[in-house]
Amino acid sequence: MCGIAGVWYNTSIYADKTVIKKMTDAIVHRGPDGDGFWYSEDNGLLLGHRRLSIIDLSINGSQPMKYRSRYVITYNGEIYNYLELKDLLTKKGYRFFTATDTEVIMAAYDFWGIQCLKYFDGMFAFCLYDNEKDLIFCARDRFGEKPFHYAINKNLFMFGSEMKSLWAAGVDKTIDDYSMYLFLNFELHEDPTDKTRTFFKHIKRLKPGHYFIYQRGKEIKQEKYWEIKQEINTYISFDEACLKFKEMLFSSIKLRLRSDVAIGTSLSGGLDSSSVALVMNQINKNSILQKSFSARFDDASLDEGFYMNKVVENRNIEHFSVYPQISNLVKDIEKIIYHQEEPFAGASISAQWEVFKLAKENGVTVLLDGQGADEVFAGYTHFFKTYFREIYLKNGRKALNVAYNNYLNCNIVKEDIKINKQFLFETKFHKAFYELRILKQKLVGVNSSAHIHPDLKNAFKNNLAPFNTYVDLNASLEHYTSNSGLDKLLRFADRNSMAHSVEVRLPFLSHELVEFAFTLPSEYKIREGWTKAIIRHGLNDILPDEIAWRKNKLGFQPPQKEWETDSEFIKKAKYYQQIAVENKYIKPNANFIWNGFMAGVFINLTK
Repeated sequence: MCGIAGVWYNTSIYADKTVIKKMTDAIVHRGPDGDGFWYSEDNGLLLGHRRLSIIDLSINGSQPMKYRSRYVITYNGEIYNYLELKDLLTKKGYRFFTATDTEVIMAAYDFWGIQCLKYFDGMFAFCLYDNEKDLIFCARDRFGEKPFHYAINKNLFMFGSEMKSLWAAGVDKTIDDYSMYLFLNFELHEDPTDKTRTFFKHIKRLKPGHYFIYQRGKEIKQEKYWEIKQEINTYISFDEACLKFKEMLFSSIKLRLRSDVAIGTSLSGGLDSSSVALVMNQINKNSILQKSFSARFDDASLDEGFYMNKVVENRNIEHFSVYPQISNLVKDIEKIIYHQEEPFAGASISAQWEVFKLAKENGVTVLLDGQGADEVFAGYTHFFKTYFREIYLKNGRKALNVAYNNYLNCNIVKEDIKINKQFLFETKFHKAFYELRILKQKLVGVNSSAHIHPDLKNAFKNNLAPFNTYVDLNASLEHYTSNSGLDKLLRFADRNSMAHSVEVRLPFLSHELVEFAFTLPSEYKIREGWTKAIIRHGLNDILPDEIAWRKNKLGFQPPQKEWETDSEFIKKAKYYQQIAVENKYIKPNANFIWNGFMAGVFINLTK
């Protein structure tokens, strides 16, 4: 795990070698173990790298790295199956001089070209220069675990893991007003209709599962190399699916245990993080000390300590907990926003920040985490409504009644979903209702939250709300996994972890596991009233019953409402919300809202 940066001037005459050092200095937290630079005197290309040593800790692992006198790469991430690819390429005649996955990427590109991306199981963002063709090949992993930002003008192209590098190189911090509108009106952290958009007008992001080839002075066209395909396997039984899921998760975690430094786990006490921690413990045969890290809360209704203890008791797991306090949020909020490079709609991000800080303080550089399972395997209770719509349209009212009664009789904490005439009518004619909603928005504009400044509201009142009504569970899961939902969570985790020089690995986001999940029918994910049924049943022999059949999902949420009554918090919140008012994002005299506070802190970052 590292930080990358680069600049390519349209003519070498204007190349400023001091710029690349400024860019890497801005992201030293991503790679405190060293830096490296590569310059092309002939064509004005500058590549930089900050190193967090995880695989091949020797100097041989330093970047930017050269290969075959033709390629140079600066790369951030992990290719978990690099040993298998290295063996395959060795048989094809390739020689390797380091023990890194970095070298494997360049050899794979030399052999397969851009098709090499299909062979990588991992998280990555890289820029590879091919000096024979005088082009750069930039790519990002399938889900967007690793970031890649860029800016381009008539004189140069530049990129970086974080926007801080681009700011250090002179890119201005003009806020993208539409991104702020989406955040303040819908609590969206990205534009689902344009995944290149960021909160900054002049900075774009490379979309997950995409790449581009760039040659000086030409336009950038992002190309998709991977997408989720919904091809349901009607022949696999539920028991067979559970067994295969278990095998694939074990395989994914084994690959993600490859490291030359200590590996621990995040542990919330929920189904997903507990599954990862316990599978890791089984793989290690309980013989290797495993460290786990959690956030706990004084409010018993929010604290998951009971479930954490169920995971670690009688196992070779040393558990560490931190109790996030409002005083820490008040003290650290500017720093957190600086690292996030965007506002966020909830205090859970600050709790996550403290967990990663705790891991670093206790000597752990790599953490496995359960992120992604909720989106892929239907972990959120709001997916029930989509599931019921699907059952009704495919199998009729009787089947819906059975599914709904299972839901009512299940012990899981529920949302208020009523199967009435209105629900059935809206489901049956969902396309017509969607078209009517779009027509209404076109005629009278989009409803805006009461706190939004009139100027911001009027600027985007004719922009359609980026939402849809899903009547197919897998289609909804695909949206949350690929388009809107998971992306922001991965971004939050990357920024929070790398702020403390910690790498996060996500076994549930093995692309092969995700592809398998989307071949399964909806009733394998929501079954007999339970969410994530395939995880609960597939790991039932590993998980304590209290976790496998846990009734509630807390969502890693601090006591935010209580925190908002703290006097020091109120003082700071009022100060920053006023900044949002002065910049015409929040209307004057608006009541306090968390997002107005966040907007103000974020605006202050740009000054």
